[in-house]
Amino acid sequence: MRPAIWTTVAAAAASISLALGMRQTFGLFLLPLSAEAGISPAVLGTAVAIHNLVWGLSQPVTGSLADRYGAGRVMATGALLLAAGVGLPALWTTAPAILIGIGMLTGMGVSCCGTGAALAAVGRAVPPERRGEMIGLASAGGSLGQAAMVPLAQSLIGGVGAIATLGMLGISLLVILPISRAVEWQAPKQSPGRQATGLAGLPALAQQALADRGFALLTAGFFACGFQLAFLTMHLPSHLTICGLPAGLGAMALMTVGLFNIPGSWLCGRVSNFMQPERALAIIYAVRTVAIACFAFTTPSYAGTIVFAAVMGFVWLGSIPLTSAAISRRFGVADLGALYGVCFLSHQVGGFLGAAAGAVLLETAGNYQAFWPVMIAVGIAASVMNWMVRAPRVAAA
Repeated sequence: MRPAIWTTVAAAAASISLALGMRQTFGLFLLPLSAEAGISPAVLGTAVAIHNLVWGLSQPVTGSLADRYGAGRVMATGALLLAAGVGLPALWTTAPAILIGIGMLTGMGVSCCGTGAALAAVGRAVPPERRGEMIGLASAGGSLGQAAMVPLAQSLIGGVGAIATLGMLGISLLVILPISRAVEWQAPKQSPGRQATGLAGLPALAQQALADRGFALLTAGFFACGFQLAFLTMHLPSHLTICGLPAGLGAMALMTVGLFNIPGSWLCGRVSNFMQPERALAIIYAVRTVAIACFAFTTPSYAGTIVFAAVMGFVWLGSIPLTSAAISRRFGVADLGALYGVCFLSHQVGGFLGAAAGAVLLETAGNYQAFWPVMIAVGIAASVMNWMVRAPRVAAA
């Protein structure tokens, strides 16, 4: 492939890495912000829930803008929103600042800099026969942020405190500004007779796509992905601390998730080259659910947590390249960003409920025991729904 394509893949991976790596650190601040600034865990938990919902609501819009005007400009805007969102509570550590900054601004920022716009740009840049693999490679590179930023944030929190760490994270996110220049800075070239729909046509595009049974099932199944992963990202460190395990184990588990997701995302993207993506997604949801059941119904331990994190990490973001591949096979790549955003909204509604319900349960019951059976039931439903999807008769270009 051309060197320019590899540059696009690398820049997309770097942007995803910084954006998703930042949000993976939120759970580390849950108890330290309470001790350092008197911020109730429910406030940060609610902010992360709002973050997930705002991300989901913004993603169809930012994806549509990227389809029409180029992903790079959207990503640059997102870098400023991310830096402001994390920096605001560092300067003004109050509940409103956390709800506005982490809840709203970072939600909009990740929708610009995360998987939606960046992976759509990669999908347009590569030939169809390499699309799933290259999207998976960009997703895999994006996992480096989780592997690096989680232990870094944990170390900084222990050294300079939670508030100063938020400020440092905000400054680091500005690195996305120069990176965005390498990802589809100009409006993407469209195939003859197939132009991006744009914002004006987004409601009709979404309605048309959701009328497709396969896309509707794919979208419904994506709810489970957000529900399970948002809960674990936000509440796994606290759960381990409540169970009497070392405080640093939560950061180690999230870092392990990031490390194992690097080969996992690439492999999942490659699988879409020779297997129906929805069937692969059904297997991923089944593997996750079995892992969650084993972890929930055994006595928590250091070794067991690391094994659980490794298994979950291998399939953590594998759903993203497979979902993108499934959408592009049904509808092509001209509106890939917008349609991924429509599907992703379901993911983030799940994330909102997973993060918020976990925070409420922690505040009222003091533990998460009642939540694990719900996680298992949601995962089983997602696996069944994706297995029911039929492949399109003719794959779109």
